[in-house]
Parts: sequence; structure tokens; C-alpha cells
Amino acid sequence: MIKSEIRKDYIQDKYVIIAPYRSKRPHYHDPVNFDLIGHGQKELDQDCVFCTLNVNKAKLLVGSKKKWQTVVIPNKFPAVTLSNPKAYGQQEVVVETPNHNLHIEDLPQNYLVKILKIYAARTKNIMANSKIEYILIFKNNGGRAGASILHSHSQIFATSFLPPHLSDKSQRAQAYKLKTGRCVYCDVVKREGKGPRLVYLDKHTIAFTPYASMYNYELWIMTRRHLDNITNLNSAELKSFAAMLHKVLTKISHNLQLPYNYYFHQVVHDEDQHLYLKITPRGTPWAGVEIGSGLIINPIAPEKAAKFYRS
Repeated sequence: MIKSEIRKDYIQDKYVIIAPYRSKRPHYHDPVNFDLIGHGQKELDQDCVFCTLNVNKAKLLVGSKKKWQTVVIPNKFPAVTLSNPKAYGQQEVVVETPNHNLHIEDLPQNYLVKILKIYAARTKNIMANSKIEYILIFKNNGGRAGASILHSHSQIFATSFLPPHLSDKSQRAQAYKLKTGRCVYCDVVKREGKGPRLVYLDKHTIAFTPYASMYNYELWIMTRRHLDNITNLNSAELKSFAAMLHKVLTKISHNLQLPYNYYFHQVVHDEDQHLYLKITPRGTPWAGVEIGSGLIINPIAPEKAAKFYRS
């Protein structure tokens, strides 16, 4: 019998039980119908709001109005707005392609570079507002990952409210630097670049499965150079980041056939962060232990996940 192991996050007081034996538990759901949103079947769908999009109010447009490639629009149903001091912020939607049948992992690598550049451009624009404290770039792909529209898109969420766990993370990272003189995540890059959780590594970027993975097949993509946010990526880093992102999402979507989320955390007034993207496939749902205790049980050891990605 494979023994379980309790693991702690690199910097925060977050704990995970890596329990490989639990992956052998029986499951009685229908794997075909369990996830409500899969890949599309049409190039255009007249019932899809993104297929019939009016781009006149676009925040950013790649291509022409009649033949656009990617477009950024205001979210029609925002949780935060610039006109509400009680929930101040803004939300935008990045419609990644006009083709209803393509998902981001189906797009060529150079297309992903353009999408990353769009994220950077919108981040820079939003950061000009001194009231904004936090910018989250994220993607929900699949019903279990929270997607409500099939057409491939991601979102940018910016608010004056900084989530406490991110404030705690920044403080702990600063404390680590004061104690050691080094960035904790620069040390993580060095450590994971030589270990069993390494997936991809080149001159600019590293991809690895984190030591205390909270999700099945969780993976991080991180710049090897210490960068504060996405606006600081240079051309070579953008290409490297896009290449790794393309490989990983293809594996998750086509091989694992799992829905997923990915996201960048960006704390605006912490100028000493280390940029990285978290990708979290949504395999085993959280249940009583996770919801009740906050202690996560992950049946897929990150070392096993790394072997899958490398294969």
C-alpha cells in the first residue's frame, strides 16, 4: 500500500495530503456527461454571444472590426465596477478567437504569444488606476471549472480589495528575503529545476508540478528571471511561456480530457513578486474533508503528474 504524506506549501501555511492510494476508489459518475461543457461543434453559432459580438466598444482589438482575431470587451455582468465604491474595480472578457470550435490549446503557439501580449497590455492599462490593488487574469475551461459560455475566452478581474491570503503571501515572501537575501520563488526555480517534479525547462521558463499540489495534475509555469508581473516579459520569454502553455493545455485537454483553470495573481503595489501561472485541472472534486477542514486531499502525487506531462 502506498503511504500518504502531508505536505506544506513553499511559503504559506497551506497543507495538502498527497494520498495516491485514494486514486483507486470507485467512481460512479458518467465520465462523458459529468462535465457540462466540452469542445464546440461549429465554427460559428448564432446563439453564442461571442460569435455574434459587436466589437464597437472593444477595449482592445487584434485585427479589423469585420475580421478580428482576439478582442477584449467589458464584462456585461461584472461583480465590481468603477462606479461602485463598495465593490470598486473592473472586469473584462478576452474573447480569444472568433471560431466557436477552437479552444486556446487548439490555437498555434504564435497565437498564444499574442494573447499573452494582450494580457500584458490590459494589465498595464488597468495598473494606471492608482485605486486598483489586485489584478487577476484567469481562464475557466469546462463546466466543472466554472465556464458558463462554451466559446473560448478568459477574463481579467481587477479590484481595490486585496485578498488577505495574497497579502499574507507577500509578507511571507518579504520575510524570507530579509532572512536569506533571496526570493523564495527564485529558490523554488533552482530546486524544482533539478528534481522529480520538473516538466519542462529552457533558458527563460520552467514548468513543474508543485511539491504541495492542491489539484490533480496541478502545474506552474514560472519565469527563471525574477519578474514582477506580466508586463515585464520580453520577446524570448513570451515565446517560451506560450510554448510551455500550449504543451500543457494540450495534454490536459486532449489526453486527460479534464476541464481546467489557469490564472496569474498580480498584486499591484508589491513590486517584488515573482511572476508565475498556475494551471489547475479539475479532476477530483473537493468534498467534505476539503470543505470542512480546509485540508486538501490530492490522490495524484505531483511526481506522478510530472511523469505524465514529460511523457
